[in-house]
Amino acid sequence: MVQPVVLVTGMSGAGRSTALKILEDLGYEAVDNLPLSLLNGLVRPGETDNAAQPLAIGVDIRTRDFAVLPVIEQLDQLTAQDGIAMRILFLDCDDDVLLRRYTETRRRHPLAEDRPVPDGIRLERRLLSRLRDRADAVIDTSDTTLWDLKDQMTGRFGFSDKTELIINVTSFSYRQGLPREADLVFDVRFLANPHYDQRLRPLTGEDADVGAFIAADPDFSGFLGHLKSMLDVLLPRYDKEGKSYLTIAIGCTGGRHRSVYIARRLVELLENQGRRINLHHRDLSSSGGQKML
Repeated sequence: MVQPVVLVTGMSGAGRSTALKILEDLGYEAVDNLPLSLLNGLVRPGETDNAAQPLAIGVDIRTRDFAVLPVIEQLDQLTAQDGIAMRILFLDCDDDVLLRRYTETRRRHPLAEDRPVPDGIRLERRLLSRLRDRADAVIDTSDTTLWDLKDQMTGRFGFSDKTELIINVTSFSYRQGLPREADLVFDVRFLANPHYDQRLRPLTGEDADVGAFIAADPDFSGFLGHLKSMLDVLLPRYDKEGKSYLTIAIGCTGGRHRSVYIARRLVELLENQGRRINLHHRDLSSSGGQKML
């Protein structure tokens, strides 16, 4: 049997511990801060009944004898072995968000014991650049909620008897920036905007009156039809490629009306094809969801 192994690493403060807990919930045996000298022995398949037990191993710059080049060399050796399916997950985050997290928690950065936190962040980013380049998956947690992170990791590292493409459709506001995890982005700001109708402004794309207003736009039907036709071509190719997770982002100005309605309609079309879909409205509420950290 093949032993799945996920090495979880990344920037300090980017959510490595949270990612390990999620993997543990998914059925992995989680081991944090493992000394690198023990790495080969831990993941080498043996003769026991639990030899194929999925492993999630957390390492970062605080790990004893950690150094990027030796880590990469060990990973290359393990990847070449039969019976091991090794993947690297790198958790990243914007420097200003990392700085805010350290300030809020009053924690010291491990590379800046006697220096300002930004110095430690810059040094760590430089030291880890090659490991980030080597990663199989990079998840940026700058604007990520716990819900988002669980969803992304389930799609990438979850187990299923059937290999299936999980599609996450999310609406968003361009004012708040593009979703970092998006694979495909569609801009629907060309459609008539319900925001300028005083009766519809306080409503959302989940409300029937807003939906009727957007659907009455003369370009709505053509756009939705072309979007479906394009996905009819792309999705089977993603299936064939073995892609396990796809995020489709639909954006409008405020993330409350047009993007929400189009995302909902797109989900209905894809569900009618028997696709496994998750729907999320990133900016529909001012709270933005439960923060990861």
